[in-house]
Amino acid sequence: MTPAERISAAIREAAGGTAIVAFVTAGYPKREEFRAQLTQIGNAADVVEIGVPFTDPMADGMTIQRSSREALRQGFSLRWLLTELADMQRQGKLPRAPLVLMSYLNPLLAFGFEKLASTAAQAGVCGFIIPDLPYDEGEALRAALAPHGLAIIQMVTPVTLPERMAKLCAASQGFVYAVTMTGTTGRSASVPGEVTSYLDRVRALSKLPVCAGFGIRGREQVEQLRGHVAGVIVGSALVEVLESGQDAAAFLQALR
Repeated sequence: MTPAERISAAIREAAGGTAIVAFVTAGYPKREEFRAQLTQIGNAADVVEIGVPFTDPMADGMTIQRSSREALRQGFSLRWLLTELADMQRQGKLPRAPLVLMSYLNPLLAFGFEKLASTAAQAGVCGFIIPDLPYDEGEALRAALAPHGLAIIQMVTPVTLPERMAKLCAASQGFVYAVTMTGTTGRSASVPGEVTSYLDRVRALSKLPVCAGFGIRGREQVEQLRGHVAGVIVGSALVEVLESGQDAAAFLQALR
């Protein structure tokens, strides 16, 4: 099974029928607690999305922007993150959940695509979400990741045109990331009929599991989305749980 296939399998096999994809900002709230945090969350979620802090996170709302700034202030770097993950991998201490890096393009370009692909594979990373990399401009990165079986997860939105949506669903690996709203992360998403209808359209186009993200903050929304998507992505709400010192595993379990 390739790393990309591991992501799909973890979502399809999720307990309760709706997978939980848990987002954490790498190195936040405290860099020295990252390994313990990843272990706790990775054993409670089905997939872990590790956010790579960046100075201009255009898709993220205030919570994740705040967490990124603080992680960078503490000295975060992509090299540090991959070194931490590789060390956990060598020691057999990575969590059972597949790991996906959510990064903007600039840090990946600076690292170098070929080096990134081999280093990420050795560190147990299964794929990438890159909000500011259009599919049409991603050939170089796809070519670097493909020999290692690493996924590039494509994002669609409520305003993605049908032809474009079909193209992105066909090109995605691991799962399709269906953004529930226009705008940035962090706001609470209502789940009116037009949202579930949109998600049903994405699901009809995709051979991969579809996961809904942006604004998922509680169990009520998870229940409303059940049957329309294979999983939900929980970001800002989980970051707020972590920064307030609450039990992240208990929060994730309560979503089920």
